[in-house]
Amino acid sequence: MSRIRAFTMPKWGIEMTEGTIADWMVKEGDSFKRGQTLCLIETAKITNEVEAEYDATVRRIIVGGGAGEEPVGALLAVFDEGSHSDDEIEAFVAGFKPAEGGIAQGAAKGGAEKAKAAEPAAVAAAPAPEKQRVKIDTNRPISPEALRLAEEEGVDISGIEGSGRGGRITHQDVIKALRGPSSAAPQGVLAVEPDDLRVLASPLARRIAALHGLSLSGLTGTGPRGRISKADVLALVPETKAPAGFGAPEFVAGENRPEVVPFDRVRKVVAQRLTQAKQELPHFYLRMSASADKLMEMRKTANVVLGCKASVNDWIVKACATALARHPDVNVQVHGQEIHRFPHADVSIAVASPKGLVTPVVRQANLMRIDQIAAETRRLIDKAQAGKLSMDDMDGGTFSVSNLGMFGIENFDAIINPPQGAILAVGAALRQPVETGDGGVAFETRISVTLSVDHRAIDGAAGAQFLQTLKGLIEAPEGMF
Repeated sequence: MSRIRAFTMPKWGIEMTEGTIADWMVKEGDSFKRGQTLCLIETAKITNEVEAEYDATVRRIIVGGGAGEEPVGALLAVFDEGSHSDDEIEAFVAGFKPAEGGIAQGAAKGGAEKAKAAEPAAVAAAPAPEKQRVKIDTNRPISPEALRLAEEEGVDISGIEGSGRGGRITHQDVIKALRGPSSAAPQGVLAVEPDDLRVLASPLARRIAALHGLSLSGLTGTGPRGRISKADVLALVPETKAPAGFGAPEFVAGENRPEVVPFDRVRKVVAQRLTQAKQELPHFYLRMSASADKLMEMRKTANVVLGCKASVNDWIVKACATALARHPDVNVQVHGQEIHRFPHADVSIAVASPKGLVTPVVRQANLMRIDQIAAETRRLIDKAQAGKLSMDDMDGGTFSVSNLGMFGIENFDAIINPPQGAILAVGAALRQPVETGDGGVAFETRISVTLSVDHRAIDGAAGAQFLQTLKGLIEAPEGMF
C-alpha cells in the first residue's frame, strides 16, 4: 500500500533534544532504496549517517543542509512510497503534527514561537522572494552553507583557497571572497624641507634634523672645517623622559582586547554535564602508584607475538576491565536511587576530538585479548578524530579511563562521567628512585593513578580494594590472562 511518509528529526539517546542536518545525500525527486544513506545529522557530539528503512521517493525537503538546529520530532522531509500528486503532498505538509511527546520540551529556543508565527504569516502576506541561485557544479570539498552562499551571490569558487580541513571551502572563505582584496590608500609622501647645500653637515645630522623639524641654517658645527655633526643637532633636540633601559624606547601598554569565542554545541553539553556532575556527585579520590617495568616488557613481547601495536593505555584499559570484573561493586551506574551493577566492563576512553572531549566505549573489555582492545581503541579514536562517532559508539559505559600521561602530566583528578560511578585518571610513566630489599636504591618506571569515586554508590573500602587489584595487575601483567 503506497503512502506518504514524514521524515523527522530522530532522537538518539535520552539527552538528545535537537540536531542539525549537516548534508543531504539525496535531492528532491530522487528515488532511494532501503539501506541507502539519506543524510548526515549532527548532534552535540556525533555525526550520524541516516539510512533509509524503506524504498521511496524524495518529494519535499523541508530543512536544507546547514540550516541550523531543529528539535527532535521536527519535519525534515516528505517521502512518497507511491505516486501522489503535488496537492496531496502540500496537504500532508500543511497538516503535519508531530507525534505526542515527540518533541522535547524547550528543545529549540523559540521553536514554538517560530512555529506559531509561521501560520498567520503564510496567510497574511506572501514570503519575500528568494535570491536567484546560480547552480554550481563542483567536485571541490565545500560546506553546504558555503555552497548556498556562493550560489546566491554568484561567487566564482574556482579562485577560492579553502581554509578548512583538506582544503574544504568554508562559509567564511566565501564571505572573504565577497569582500574582495583589500587595497592600501596612500596619503602621499612626508613633506621634507629641501637640503641647504651651503650648510656643511653630515648625512646623519641632516636626517636627525629633518626628523625633529630643525633647521641647520645658522648652526655652528664642531666638526672638521665647521662641519655640523650628530652631536651638534642632538644638542638642539628637547630633552625627553629617560628610557626604561639603555637604548630601549619607553614601553606603553596598549589595549588587551580578548577574542570572544562562544561555546559550540559540544562545549555547551560538556560544560553542562561536568558542572552538574561536580556539583551533584559527592566525589572522593584514591591515589596510588604502581611499578610498570614488567608491563612495559610484556607490551613489547606481546606486540611482536600478536602482531599488534597496543599502547600503554590499552594495557591500562585491559587491567581496569579485569579488575572491574573482580570488583562488581565498582563496575556500576547510578540511576536516581538505584545502583546498576554489570557483569562485564564497558570501559569508556576519553578522547580529544575536533568536536571536543568524547568518550567512546570499549565494550566487554574484560573478555577481549590485548590485540583486540588495541584494534577497537584505534577504530574508535579514528572515528572520533574524523567526527564520525555514532550513538552506539558512545552510549552506555560502566567505567571511564582518562590518560594524560602522554603530555607529561604526573597526576590529576578527573570528574566522574555520569551515570558511571567512577573514573580513573592516569599520569605519565616516570623513572623514579626506589628502595631495594637490601636497603639500596634503584630506578624503576612507575605510573601514578587517581580513582575518582561517587560516594553514593561506592564505599572507600571497595574503591581501595579495586585499586589494590589494579596495582597487582599492572605490576604482574600475566594475571590479566
